Amino acid sequence: MVLQVFNTMSGKMEEFKPLRDKHVGVYVCGPTVYDWAHLGHARTYVAFDMIVRWLEFRGYSVFYVQNITDVGHLTQDTAEDKIVKRAREERIEPMQLVEVYMREYFRDLDSLGVKRPDISPRATGHLIDMIEAIQSLITKGYAYEVNGNVFFDVSKLEDYGKLSKIKPEAMLEGSRFEVHPDKKNPRDFALWKRADKNTILKWWSPWGTGFPGWHIECAIMGLKYLGRQFDIHGGARDLIFPHHENEIAQSEAVTGQKPFVKYWLHTGFLTINGEKMAKSLGNYVTVRDALEKYDAEAIRLFVFSTHYRNEIDFTDKKLKDAEANLRRLYNTLDSLEEAMEVSVERELTDGEKAFEGRAEKLRGEFVKAMDEDFNTPRALAALFELSKEINRFLDEQEQLSRKLLKKVYDSFSELGKVLGLFQKEKSREIGEKIADDLVKLFFDLREELRRKGEYELSDKIRARMRELGLVIEDTAEGSKWKLS
Repeated sequence: MVLQVFNTMSGKMEEFKPLRDKHVGVYVCGPTVYDWAHLGHARTYVAFDMIVRWLEFRGYSVFYVQNITDVGHLTQDTAEDKIVKRAREERIEPMQLVEVYMREYFRDLDSLGVKRPDISPRATGHLIDMIEAIQSLITKGYAYEVNGNVFFDVSKLEDYGKLSKIKPEAMLEGSRFEVHPDKKNPRDFALWKRADKNTILKWWSPWGTGFPGWHIECAIMGLKYLGRQFDIHGGARDLIFPHHENEIAQSEAVTGQKPFVKYWLHTGFLTINGEKMAKSLGNYVTVRDALEKYDAEAIRLFVFSTHYRNEIDFTDKKLKDAEANLRRLYNTLDSLEEAMEVSVERELTDGEKAFEGRAEKLRGEFVKAMDEDFNTPRALAALFELSKEINRFLDEQEQLSRKLLKKVYDSFSELGKVLGLFQKEKSREIGEKIADDLVKLFFDLREELRRKGEYELSDKIRARMRELGLVIEDTAEGSKWKLS
């Protein structure tokens, strides 16, 4: 079996062959850190966490870079830097805002079991690299300066638009930005923007005080840490144009080498009621709010229930179903552990050999699915079928070969861990969450009985909860409970 990926550039499945044998360079566009991360962001980062894990499972050494945008990402409504705009609202320093939300971003992704990238470079730490690249683009005739602004001249590239496949005349459709008067061509994009006296984030450059354009940032950080050409560049689908298209234009013009990236991978949107989850639309659920309500690994299961390139709609029912499915998988692990405690050292029986063959077949189906552009829905189907097969076999036997059970346990847990499952002693944590939910259920039930005037039964519940160490206090503000 060979690993195949869907390359946005070619629009088709391609065999994955890294530029250097067994070494893979991956760049994923990271967050603009001005607010809490939401599940729409998490969908992309969980997906690429899975992709990196699978590449490592297949024996590749992965060097993973994911940037932090801390300047230059402009809002569509006012063309103001998102970080500066939010810092003004909060009345704090922009870099203070960045520091707070960058730390919280990492904390949230850690909670989701997302492994940290090898490098998380910040845009403001690479201004000299950007300025040098912009100077090179001007010298080569790909960029021009007007009134302290520097723009990339897209007319210099015959293949501009090759990633998005958008025709030149359609490139400005839907944009709410006014065309800058200093541009030669409306499609040209900013490499460096002049700052006025009220601009907070600004730096010296050969063209005057200003700040970098958003597109130059990722291009330069990708080149700096992964080289003039690298294997995988990823991000959400809405970055294809103009962000990734412009990254290609700048990078290939600077280096003179094509392709800048061998494989382009893009995730679909996470939606609510069919609409893209986004801060600008106000229809988002933050990662931390989701983690208050749902198990972290259940969120991962929910994400992987849909192929990473497709849209996935967020509903409470889907998350609850994912939690139930997660418990099924952990129950299988628990059953295997219990069976190993009473297992024996002996050769395999014919029945055990037959079961071993079925388990290996399902493992092969999991691997085949993942090798077909990381098809997690099919991989999960194989994993759940393997879970059913294990449970069925354990129910039929009294005592089994320790060697067989150890092999099956290791294989089952390994496949789960490739998806970021089984990262902790989760069965205990899941049990604790169920216990918390039950306490709340009884508390809410007592409140409902009190509202209906059924005080005798509500008092019995209160007394029983006190025996269990839970004290209910009826106050003027309402009932509250706490541990005694």
